[in-house]
Amino acid sequence: MKANPIAVLFFTSCVAGLVSSCHSKVAQEDVKAFMLSDTMMHRIKLENVTTQPVRSELTLVGRVVADENQVIKVFPLVGGNVEKVNVELGDYVKKGQALASIRSGEVADIERQGVQARANLQLVQKNLRVAEDLFETKLNSQREVVAAQKEVEQAQAEVNRIKEVSRIYGIGSSSIYTVKAPIDGYVIEKNVNRDMQLRSDNADNLFTIGQISDVWVLANVNESDIGRVRTGMDASVQTLSYPDDTFHGKVDKIYTVLDPNTKALTVRIRLNNKGLKLKPEMHATVTLRYADGGQLATVPAGSLIFDRSKQYVLVFRNRSDIETREVNVLKSLGDVAYIQQGVKPGEQVISKNQLLVYNALNN
Repeated sequence: MKANPIAVLFFTSCVAGLVSSCHSKVAQEDVKAFMLSDTMMHRIKLENVTTQPVRSELTLVGRVVADENQVIKVFPLVGGNVEKVNVELGDYVKKGQALASIRSGEVADIERQGVQARANLQLVQKNLRVAEDLFETKLNSQREVVAAQKEVEQAQAEVNRIKEVSRIYGIGSSSIYTVKAPIDGYVIEKNVNRDMQLRSDNADNLFTIGQISDVWVLANVNESDIGRVRTGMDASVQTLSYPDDTFHGKVDKIYTVLDPNTKALTVRIRLNNKGLKLKPEMHATVTLRYADGGQLATVPAGSLIFDRSKQYVLVFRNRSDIETREVNVLKSLGDVAYIQQGVKPGEQVISKNQLLVYNALNN
């Protein structure tokens, strides 16, 4: 039986219509499947692609030290036996506070000299009054009065000298010499204990007092990197004690002499030590950043997705139009990734919970 051409055409049209309708429904279902919900929109974060100068960084090893301009070493002015130590390492002290007490024969001798000088002054003053009385009665000459006056002047000078020595040494009326804090600050070094014997020619300091509201970080720069370092460079510092904290400062001095053993140059970073977290002699990791030249598009480093040996970002246009796009990353520096190819400035990428969206789009 021969088929009716009109019937065949009608059947073909129906099949094509049904297929087209099915494809349309599938496409609508796909679009609906990839549309982000309100909840997911609140969970993601969008960042703009921006153009920034390409920068590199140097990582240096350093240590925290107190600001030398705010540090004073305390030396003993006399020898003797240490009877008392009033402070411990790390204590905060006020200017003039007693740090230690030393019983000293030198102090006792100065006190003895003071007693003798005052007694001698009283004697020569009495002699002067006698000479003046005799001169008034014509029983001695003007020369004897002048000589008595000179003796009084010499005795007074000796009394004044011993008073000044006692003031410098902080000597009272006993043989105890008191070591006092010269400034407000923290005890950052202590080299004395009770019952220690100190020689009069001792050249070692007993204490070091320093203010640590501002500190320095001294870091070593390899000889090959010296040309990249400049004063005024921004520096970030991290320590083992506070791994989640980053301290920010600037390079304020580059020393001109290399260490003959390590061939490294020392740079100094000044930091404001808010909260006094940084302590002298802490180890520190210093990061210095410098311009490489040129500019590139950048995205947050956290927005990158590594999958199948390639890197991707999710370019967001709207909640139903999100593109998985491969990118060519030059390098990542801190929280910034420099992109050579794949995105353009002004586009938006998902930088938080992007893996959830990526899996939904690609599974």
